[in-house]
Amino acid sequence: MSGMVGTVGTHPDRQIAELRRGVLEYCVMALLQGEERYGFDLVRELATWEGMKTGEGTLYPLLGRLRRDGLLESRWHESPSGPPRRYYRLTEQGRDALARFRLEWARFAGAVGDMLGRKP
Repeated sequence: MSGMVGTVGTHPDRQIAELRRGVLEYCVMALLQGEERYGFDLVRELATWEGMKTGEGTLYPLLGRLRRDGLLESRWHESPSGPPRRYYRLTEQGRDALARFRLEWARFAGAVGDMLGRKP
């Protein structure tokens, strides 16, 4: 146990980054639930949220994996200001996965908040 405390105490940025990576796909899915969007638009949107800034090198592989997993679908649109853009949108399977995650996240965040708020 003491090894774990030392790890958390000395590398909090690493733990936060791992937590962020674990929820990033659901944050991206949430951004896509109302409308289809292209990749760079998602990069810009994520950058507006505290702690969620993500580069294209992280986002595009994530979008590809979500598409292969059947959670997103995509199609190409012509762009008036350059090459065609690939737009992504949630599938039914993606909507279901996001809804399940929302329930689990609420439970998880509530439990963590309660534990962190406890007084010794």
